[in-house]
Amino acid sequence: MIKVVVTVPESHANVLRKAIGNAGGGEIGNYSYCSFSVKGVGRFRPDSGASPFLGKEGELESVFEERIEFNCSKKNLKQVIQAIRKVHPYEEPVIDIYRLISESSL
Repeated sequence: MIKVVVTVPESHANVLRKAIGNAGGGEIGNYSYCSFSVKGVGRFRPDSGASPFLGKEGELESVFEERIEFNCSKKNLKQVIQAIRKVHPYEEPVIDIYRLISESSL
């Protein structure tokens, strides 16, 4: 199993969660569309050549975002990442991917 973490503006969180679930992310046993979210503030500065969803080139920006994390099987990972990129409003979404250790291997 893999843990995927992505941040997104609050305005797009539900659309992103739906796309993740539709692509097979967030499946745990007999449950689907499972995720956990924490709200926070993302900060960035669009540099020269950027086409930002929010903010202006060369100016610091902050936005209320949700950090969404969910489990994903290795076989679904590629389609889940594609689904995230398709609906995410950012030109360069941050997507963190972690390998998980199963309880049975302990």
